[in-house]
Order: sequence, then structure tokens, then C-alpha cells
Amino acid sequence: MKTLIIISAILLITSLTVKAQDSTKTDPPLVITGSVDAYYKYDFSKHANIPTSFATDHNSMSIGMVDLGLKKKVGKAAFVGELSFGPRGQSQSIPNAGDNGDSFHIQNLYMSYDVTDKFVLTGGYMATFIGYEVISPVGNFNYSTSYLFTNGPFQNAGFKATYTFSDKVSLMAGIFNDQWNAYKANTGLNNFGAQLMIAPVKGWTAYLNVITGGTAGTEFDLTTAYQITDAFKLGLNAADYKATNGTKGGFTGVALYPQLAVSKDVTLGLRGEYFKTKSGDFVLAGPTPGEHVTAVTFTANIKAGPLSLIPEFRLDNNSAEAFTKSSGEPSKNASQFVIAAVYAF
Repeated sequence: MKTLIIISAILLITSLTVKAQDSTKTDPPLVITGSVDAYYKYDFSKHANIPTSFATDHNSMSIGMVDLGLKKKVGKAAFVGELSFGPRGQSQSIPNAGDNGDSFHIQNLYMSYDVTDKFVLTGGYMATFIGYEVISPVGNFNYSTSYLFTNGPFQNAGFKATYTFSDKVSLMAGIFNDQWNAYKANTGLNNFGAQLMIAPVKGWTAYLNVITGGTAGTEFDLTTAYQITDAFKLGLNAADYKATNGTKGGFTGVALYPQLAVSKDVTLGLRGEYFKTKSGDFVLAGPTPGEHVTAVTFTANIKAGPLSLIPEFRLDNNSAEAFTKSSGEPSKNASQFVIAAVYAF
């Protein structure tokens, strides 16, 4: 009897050990990604003058953020978690709407499940599907950001479903919290969002986006990029936003992104943007209501393995005297130089 028990125990332990080893072999590893960035900016007015997101310090060697991302997929279930530390991350949150006052911010915290190979359900706090530019400097060619990016959503919390009809067409639809860039809602899930992706030809992808709700307003957005040749890429972002909930105003704008790779490690690019505010009482980061601004940004991206050096010159011209000269007098023009370093891992 004792012998039988001992043999049974040995067989059980052996079986569990084999299963554990098999699980280790088949269970995909946890993937860790991220970046760090720092910059020096000199505004030729000798003070911070251009009201777009991030990189606002003048004549200072300043930090952006440490960005840490975790993701894993086992079978049909997956999760993504991404946390940033530093001024670039902290400036995204809405005060008293999920921000705890510390210098960190949750970029992404969501889970997904592949119902089929073509149908995916996702829920949590996600980087927005609106716009051409993103929060992480790794995802952008330019280091400074556009007015369209600054005034659109950064993140949306909610639930979405995506169906991929083919490698050329997919459709996403979802419901999202009433507040943009916040971990929680004020009044509930009352925003509707949708995205139609089409890829007409090889190298060309376009996204038609909309997000609308009684609290946050309505934004229509077109984001597209075409790799015309191995060396030349052309991107475009156009958007229109209308405020709501008793507030009048909004904006409309377009930005063009031509980029030319002059060698394997050096790419030159330009961002040309026209951004106009609508008359009303809605407060924007940019021109006063009814005015417009034209911004041109010249950027070089020089790569050395995972490190990118990004020198950049930017010139903004406002229809009103919205900027300030070094003498303190108002001006229609503002210009700045930035050199940034971004390390991705």
C-alpha cells in the first residue's frame, strides 16, 4: 500500500512538472518596451511663446519622460499597460479627473479578447484613435507637436469592437467616457467613437475617425499616410471640432507631413499646419476665437541604433498679435529651435 502511494505521488509530481514545463514553453513572454527623452529649446523671443503640448521650457536642458510599456498575449486574451514618468506624461491629465498630482500618468491600461481572427473586443483606458501625432516621441517624426494634436483627445476610456474585413478594410466602433484624457467619467459612457480604416494600395493607409458626445463635443478627423517611394513619405491630418454642452466654438485645421530619407540613418521632414478657431467661448491652446495660425516646422531625424537625435526649427504666424517679442511688445510671429534626444527600447 505504501509502495502504491509513493509510486502514485511520484507519478503526480512528474505529471505536474511536465505540465509546468510545457506551460513555460508555450506561454509567450512578457514584452517590455519604452523610451526616454530629453531636449533643449531656445525661443527667439527669449521666453516660452508657442502654446502647443510638451517641450515648453526656454533656454533649458529639460526632460521629457520615461515611458514604460508592458504587454502580453496568451491565446486569445491580451493586455497592455503603459506608464510614463516626467513632465511630458504629467501634462496630459485633466486636474481632478484621475490625476493624483504625482509626476506620472497612465498612458494605456486595457485588455482585449480575440473573439475570432477578425473580431476583437477591447476595454480600458486607451491612447486615442483620433489624429496623426501621438504622446510618445518615438511615435512622432517632429519633436514639437501640432495645434491639432494639442486640442484633440490624448486618451479615451471605454469599450470598443473592431472587425477586420480584409487587410484593406477594418471598422471600429465603441462607447467612451464623457471626458477626454481622464481615468474616469463625470456623467458616464456618453461618447460614441468610430474609425474606418482603408488601405487602397500598397503603402497607403487612411483612417476616417469620429468621436461625439453631449459633454465633450464632436470631432471629425482624417489621418492618412502614403509611402510613395522607399525614400519619400507623405502624411496628412485634417480635423474639425465643434464644442457642445452650452459652449460655442471649436476649431478646424489641416497639417501636411512630407518626409524624405536622404540616407539609411538620416531623414528630413516638414510639418506645415493651418489651424483656425471658431468664434465662441470655448478655450483652446492656440489662437483666440475667430483667429488662425500657420505653423511650419523643419525637422531632421538622425538615428544611431536606438538613439534618435532630432534638431528642429519652427516658425508660427498668427493672424492676431498673440505672441510676445523679447521687448514685451505683442507680435504675430514666434520662432524656436529645439534639439532633442530620444532613446527607444
